[in-house]
Amino acid sequence: MTVIETIAAWCVRHPTFSARASQLARDAISDTLACLYAGRDDFSTQAVQHAWAHYESQPAAIIALLNGTAAHAIDYDDNFGPGMSHASAVLVPALLAVALEQQRDGRALIEAYLIGLQAQALIGEVVSSAHYTAGWHGTSTIGCIGTAAGVAWLKGLDEAGIARALTIAVSLASGVKGQFGTPLKPFHAGMAARNAIDAAQLAASEMTGRLDIIEGEMGFYQLFAGAGFQPESMAGWLTQPLHIIETVGVMPKKHPCCGSTHRILDAIADLQALHAFSASDVESVTTKVGISNLRNLAYQQPQDEMQARFSMNYCVAVMLEKGALSVADFTRQQVRQQADAAKLARVSMSSWSAAEEAEQPNLPHIVTIMLKDGRQLSAQRLSAKGSLTEPFSATDKQQKFADCCGRLRGFEEIWQRLGNLQQESQLGFLRKMMV
Repeated sequence: MTVIETIAAWCVRHPTFSARASQLARDAISDTLACLYAGRDDFSTQAVQHAWAHYESQPAAIIALLNGTAAHAIDYDDNFGPGMSHASAVLVPALLAVALEQQRDGRALIEAYLIGLQAQALIGEVVSSAHYTAGWHGTSTIGCIGTAAGVAWLKGLDEAGIARALTIAVSLASGVKGQFGTPLKPFHAGMAARNAIDAAQLAASEMTGRLDIIEGEMGFYQLFAGAGFQPESMAGWLTQPLHIIETVGVMPKKHPCCGSTHRILDAIADLQALHAFSASDVESVTTKVGISNLRNLAYQQPQDEMQARFSMNYCVAVMLEKGALSVADFTRQQVRQQADAAKLARVSMSSWSAAEEAEQPNLPHIVTIMLKDGRQLSAQRLSAKGSLTEPFSATDKQQKFADCCGRLRGFEEIWQRLGNLQQESQLGFLRKMMV
């Protein structure tokens, strides 16, 4: 079978999802909705909302577009390594829009999320990290294709219908990382969510395309910088464990900024907990990250809040000053106040070489802090907080939800209901969180 046919087969034959998988999906959905609510008033969300304001009755695809943009607007949404994507910022808005339209329940939403997430992981496995390093934004490429599988399943399409949705989604997948640090980056997530719904809708109308368009000639793998795929690896796809319960899983963010900064920020927090020093004690900070991480963080002297989220210099400076980063640190006013040129110049960044990354795919991110008293402090991390090996506590999850949704009346009740999402017979109570 082709890649698409194998993924479609898994979608309709998947095993019963475990309580653990359902819990992790529920956590991811809750986290994404919190980020979505916090991003409602961001410029990127408002621009998209204004552009599509002429719709008197918005179809599910446009609702997904608006809410996908909001979910990714402040870059607080989760990371998913296998898909090289902010997986949930595409999945949740697309699936929720369709679930509300079709009056589906919480259990169906959770199952569709797990199906779409696994499909993202399998597409990511095909193209490998070479796709992301080349400059493709996995959220809007892999995210679009994988989410189309989840949407098609939720809409009740059969195996052939899901396959049609996947091949159509390949032609809709787009988004380049050169837009990082601009308002168009969050639009990528909204675009992918909308395109996933459009792909499933077209598939329901019998539109189709090549079923080998992932791996075939002039297909996704070839044109989108895929590398290292071995077709025989597909033999295990139908029986392999869910990616949400493997390795690092879906990783919620501890900090409201680009995930490429997070291992360094967590390493600084580790050092702050061990040693008594303040920002005024610091002479310099050197950081070492992966090649794609360095390329993501393009702004040494950010001019606005969007650029600040993609600035290692800014994020490290705030972390040293405050010991934590919050949503409030990423407003235009705060960036102007905190982006002191001298403080930011203390921070430097380098990356591992291509040869080193080829030899060892997961190299640590390293921070070294030189203090004015001559001490040198160093720490490294292979993963950020939020992974399955270092998960958020119940308090961490609730505090983040409150930080994002504190302005929403009744958010405490919504939090409680989300905790039992699989038992909710209708999802209308979530509309107040949406754009």
